[in-house]
Amino acid sequence: MNNTVELLKKLTSAVGVSGDEEEITVLLTQLLSPYGQVKTDAIGNVSCTFGEGYHFLLDAHMDEIGLTVTEITEDGFVKFSKCGGIDLRMLPASEVVILGKERINGIISTKPPHLQTAEDEKKAPKLHDLSIDTGLTEGELKTKISLGDRIIFNRNFTELLNGQISASCLDDRSGVAAILMCLDELKKLNCKITVLFSSQEELGTRGAKAGAFSKNVDEAISVDVSFAYTPGCDKDECGILGGGAMIGVSPILNREMTKKLISVAEKNKIKYQQEIMSGRTGTNADVISVCEAGIKTALISIPEKYMHQRVEVVDVDDVEAVSKLICAYIGERVGEINA
Repeated sequence: MNNTVELLKKLTSAVGVSGDEEEITVLLTQLLSPYGQVKTDAIGNVSCTFGEGYHFLLDAHMDEIGLTVTEITEDGFVKFSKCGGIDLRMLPASEVVILGKERINGIISTKPPHLQTAEDEKKAPKLHDLSIDTGLTEGELKTKISLGDRIIFNRNFTELLNGQISASCLDDRSGVAAILMCLDELKKLNCKITVLFSSQEELGTRGAKAGAFSKNVDEAISVDVSFAYTPGCDKDECGILGGGAMIGVSPILNREMTKKLISVAEKNKIKYQQEIMSGRTGTNADVISVCEAGIKTALISIPEKYMHQRVEVVDVDDVEAVSKLICAYIGERVGEINA
């Protein structure tokens, strides 16, 4: 578990707001280089292929939600827009970092409760009403940041009790971790593996659309996070934190792969739960499955509390269960194919 925690800490420390994933790209290139040649394509995907034979694609997105600088005001505040699915309710009083020519710390403005009207208390803030306060003047800001610069939430990594972790961007760095953790075992198998750490998922699964193309893949597994139950949520729409890998069941996912994943989990006593979806999954699996002439695709997710917040929570055991399931599934499939 300690190695998993350290890997999650390293991965969530690196910055990678959608469309500006350079820092996480450098880290992932380093982590993948022992396995084969690492490539970065025009849209920013990072991929690595090794081995020969039946070809498996393992995908997880590396980007994270954030903000974008849109204006520097005369009174020295920074206006911004969303980059990805931001929950406006969490923004007031949040600590942020503007990624300009240097990193500038700031606080998103908030009205003290003493000054709020009764109407203010009933509504979520509007984006145009919010600003970032850095303590700098307009002139100072213009020498340090530019319009279009990305903004991240101040990093948080906290080890909770019972193997749970709270951190920024566990969506989907926990999926990245699950794939990285199984590569040593997969490299021993008589098959071909392509790892795709895709860009711009938070902007509409853009990276995976390009990343899976022309790879001549036989099967693909997409790894992401999904909703873990918290009070107020519908239990039918959520997994259970600590309940193991969430195996996606959906009409758009390959039925045989899904059944095989369940069978392999049971055979190897890997904790799992099923996630039933009526159609689109909202993950890269949606676009990978229809890439080129179609790719057989399955989805495995890690249950996560507080998605798209800066205090996302996962259970380390679930991350490890996903990694074990990927290894066991590919190992069994290779045995069948090469028999």
